[in-house]
Amino acid sequence: MVCEADVLKALAVIIDPDFNKDIVSLGFVKDIVIHDATVSLSIELTTPACPVKEEFKRQADAAVLALPGINTANITMTAKVVAAQKTEALPGVANIIAVASGKGGVGKSTTAVNLAVAMAQTGARVGLLDADVYGPSIPRMMGLSGKKPQVDKQTKSIVPMENYAVKTMSIGYLVEEEQAMIWRGAMVAGALKQLLSDVEWGELDYLFIDMPPGTGDAQLTLTQAVPVTGAVLVTTPQDIALIDCRRGIDMFKKVHVPTLGIVENMSQFICPHCGESSAIFSEGGAERLSKEHDSEVLAHIPLDIKIRQNADEGTPIVAAMPDSDQAKIYQDLAGSVARKISILNRRQVNIPIIMQG
Repeated sequence: MVCEADVLKALAVIIDPDFNKDIVSLGFVKDIVIHDATVSLSIELTTPACPVKEEFKRQADAAVLALPGINTANITMTAKVVAAQKTEALPGVANIIAVASGKGGVGKSTTAVNLAVAMAQTGARVGLLDADVYGPSIPRMMGLSGKKPQVDKQTKSIVPMENYAVKTMSIGYLVEEEQAMIWRGAMVAGALKQLLSDVEWGELDYLFIDMPPGTGDAQLTLTQAVPVTGAVLVTTPQDIALIDCRRGIDMFKKVHVPTLGIVENMSQFICPHCGESSAIFSEGGAERLSKEHDSEVLAHIPLDIKIRQNADEGTPIVAAMPDSDQAKIYQDLAGSVARKISILNRRQVNIPIIMQG
């Protein structure tokens, strides 16, 4: 007769590549039930966006079915996102990720939108805050332009606008699209604090914040108001963008926010007629930058007319064309960001390894 110890021993051959330990000692295996020739169990991962989720399931199926007398394996893949820190301002938010750039015009907002939607497609609970008070673009990119958020009568908090399974908030919902925000730094800081704390975000696994370009008041306000889990820096390959990206990495280092990695946007131009790619903005810059700062290039995103068109139309390419090559890049990026956060959080909270069997 197969017992629970046999099942655990069989599953202990499955190694998590991020933690370099087996899924049993990591405590991922839960709720083992053995009935006649059937084994049922769940594998609880650290994020629903785990890039190796399907591979884990395949290996677990094979390991369980190899046990003598077992002919059915019912394996459920679940996830519980770990939070290293909690904050009174955002008690239900597990992880806050800044999507930033040293300069404007590098495609930061397009990256933030597609990253957030791709993460939500994995089943994660996702929010997206537009912190660019002077140039809010999230309402249009998320297909919510012209809509106004409601205020909860009981809590007096703002109910975020939602589309593509992502909760969003932006100053752009509260003012006309063409209206210029002629505000001094203190007013911007106050508005950002309100957008963080006066919004009914609820329970979120990841809150992405689309930061304004540069290294000014908004960045300092954010890092002082809430514990930022990490930052994703967006750049383009040309030297002037890389110089500004260096400043962004240095700024986050000084305020003790880890850089999760670098996204090189517009890495190649894809011709819409012949499909040929050209490095019109140079190449190799992001790799050099990542080596300088002991970081990692998380994605190379091409300059592609389909990405731009869908952003302008309020239908992010990961939602409009989820099976396209362009969407796959953002989906892989979401997996990489989730993986980085899981590793970072597990180290920070020092979760003990669970020995079973």
